Amino acid sequence: RYMQRTAQDKGFDVTVTDVTEKYVTIGIWGPNARTTLQKVVEDPNGLTPENFPFAAIKPIKIGGKDVTAFRISYVGEQGWELHMRYEDGLAVWDALRSTGVMPFGVETYANTRRMEKSLRLQNADLLTEYNLLEADLARPKVKENDFCGKAKHLEYRAREHQPAMLCTLVMTENTDSEGVARYPVGTMPVMDPATGETLVDELGRRSFTTSVAYGPTIGKNIALAYLPWAYCQEGRKLQVEYFGETYPVEVAGVGYKPLYDPENLKPRS
Repeated sequence: RYMQRTAQDKGFDVTVTDVTEKYVTIGIWGPNARTTLQKVVEDPNGLTPENFPFAAIKPIKIGGKDVTAFRISYVGEQGWELHMRYEDGLAVWDALRSTGVMPFGVETYANTRRMEKSLRLQNADLLTEYNLLEADLARPKVKENDFCGKAKHLEYRAREHQPAMLCTLVMTENTDSEGVARYPVGTMPVMDPATGETLVDELGRRSFTTSVAYGPTIGKNIALAYLPWAYCQEGRKLQVEYFGETYPVEVAGVGYKPLYDPENLKPRS
């Protein structure tokens, strides 16, 4: 809708077509993603790091089907997003499955592994109530051309610091009062242990976890939450409330800071 309105407002002679339901995406990720994918593509040598660098997009063929491969990772490991026509999806999947790959649910992709990498999720961690700098996604430079929201973005960039920052928290204890280990999901208030009150930033926004999951690689419960600037220090002790009980958490990272493979070597391998 936005693209259509923009085209109309600027008088562009363009047609915007929604093809969402005509394409499907399969993600193949893991330490052996390249060697696995090489078994089913027509040109295995085309997947080497020299021929297919990180973040590149190239056409490939799998099982005789045309596939657009995007070498990117949302789970902290080597791999590709594979985009193809909807009607070709099953054939491509069958070819991949023949190599012994295992299907995993969206939890791995949308929460556990991407949170270990400090990657944000749209409509969970990226919210209209918080700006791009608070999410620590702003680029070093701002392009000269105008774009939607540029004036406000420049205004926010001029601040000495942001009112809040998206931080990574880890639970330092997850055992409840009955001795049961808890692995929270959903939204939890983030509180100051000295007062027991939910944190509130200078704009009146209360701190709640935006994403929560158990990180299997690091062996800890992880949460993302926007914290008031005064609380944005690594090592800061806080607490969250879950089903009427409080649990201690610690600020493990302010802004973008992966807990797993912080130099991002694995996806680029």
